[in-house]
Amino acid sequence: MVHIIKDMDEFKTFLKSAGCKLVVVEFSAKWCDACKKICPLVHAMSLQYQNVMFASVDVDNSWELAQTYHIRAIPTFQMFKQAQQVLFSRFKRAICCCRSGFVGEPIFEFCGADAKKLEVKIQELM
Repeated sequence: MVHIIKDMDEFKTFLKSAGCKLVVVEFSAKWCDACKKICPLVHAMSLQYQNVMFASVDVDNSWELAQTYHIRAIPTFQMFKQAQQVLFSRFKRAICCCRSGFVGEPIFEFCGADAKKLEVKIQELM
């Protein structure tokens, strides 16, 4: 089941209720074609992965959440454990950046309607 989150208080309550479970949050909009494409796939994953909690945030209706979590593109997926954003591993990128002297920002999200990428990330973080 995908929970629809409308505001910050509801989001905080949802994260707290998840406890140690992985939480997958989709930031999307009703008018977005890519969001429409991945929505049924996210719903199917929510039924498949019973030990993972799924939520959806409509960026048009919940602009405060979209702004707080720095959403710049949709759909964007962010994941949380124990109410904290999960840092995605990018080991190869880190090595490249260290050699060049460039240190990028931590990666807490991915954008786009790639269901396979989402499922791989869920399996990695469960």
